[in-house]
Amino acid sequence: MRRREFITLLGGAAAWPLAARAQQAAMPVVGFLRSTSLADAARLVTAFRQGLKESGYVEGQNVAIEFRSAEDHADQLPALVADLIGRQASVIVGNHNAALAAKPVTTTLPIVFATGFDPITGGLVASLNRPGGNVTGVSFLAAELGAKRLELLRQLVPKATTIAVLINPNSPDTEAERKEVQAAGRTVGRQLIIFDVRSDRDIETAFATFVQRGAGALLGGTGAFMFSHRERIVALAARHAIPAIYNLREFVAAGGLMSYAPSITDAYRQVGIYAGRILKGEKPADLPVMQSTKFEFVINLKTAKALGLTVPDKLLALADEVIE
Repeated sequence: MRRREFITLLGGAAAWPLAARAQQAAMPVVGFLRSTSLADAARLVTAFRQGLKESGYVEGQNVAIEFRSAEDHADQLPALVADLIGRQASVIVGNHNAALAAKPVTTTLPIVFATGFDPITGGLVASLNRPGGNVTGVSFLAAELGAKRLELLRQLVPKATTIAVLINPNSPDTEAERKEVQAAGRTVGRQLIIFDVRSDRDIETAFATFVQRGAGALLGGTGAFMFSHRERIVALAARHAIPAIYNLREFVAAGGLMSYAPSITDAYRQVGIYAGRILKGEKPADLPVMQSTKFEFVINLKTAKALGLTVPDKLLALADEVIE
């Protein structure tokens, strides 16, 4: 991350005078760890701070936040966890991969996760109601909404009988996502072209295949890989004039057509609440994994116009946000 972006994200904390830093050192420390870029997480940081505030903690007043990112280099996560432990963090919060990397490093330091995958099959907890150990968090199950996304695509692009699907085979819920999408395709009577992508080259190959086979629409996949490559995916969908629906609002903000997803900002607000409760003395083992129940449907009308699509009034009425 560029220095200016990092300072902005921290709200100017990097420019605090030494006296303020000394005061900060006496406060409990929360480690905010991500496997992906912090530059992409400004909204999530804001929501997390709001959750902390709801629990009675305000950054710079009675809590300090240490931000760390592996910038898509997963092998750096254990060292970042060790650094946060060395800085005497009272709790670590992170996305799925960050929490998964932190779990084997410490069995005592509380870890609070936000994940779009099943936290049980993903290896974070043994039980939702009784997570046990030092790990708990919020699950927003982004991988289980393929049927709803396909239905929204069908309503907007009814003539698209062949739907392209991007999947990253390295995601924790890959097989569950694949099966769920396949079942949904059969339900709505659409043929699916599922392409596994692990690299930039795979993304290029996938779109070439979709065009060659006449795909009329695209269902974007879930996970950190897709998120970190969202601008490339959105650009290729635009170049080949393929209407697409994604699993996160950030794709639509980057120029994508539609997204239907759990509210990740609300999930991070809940993570902030849990972090605050832990700072007050509650134990992760006693805090059930929360299931996010707030969902967001976002449409980009500018992209729809560029694709020559007229968004039905019914879909506009359903939208939580319309980008014009």
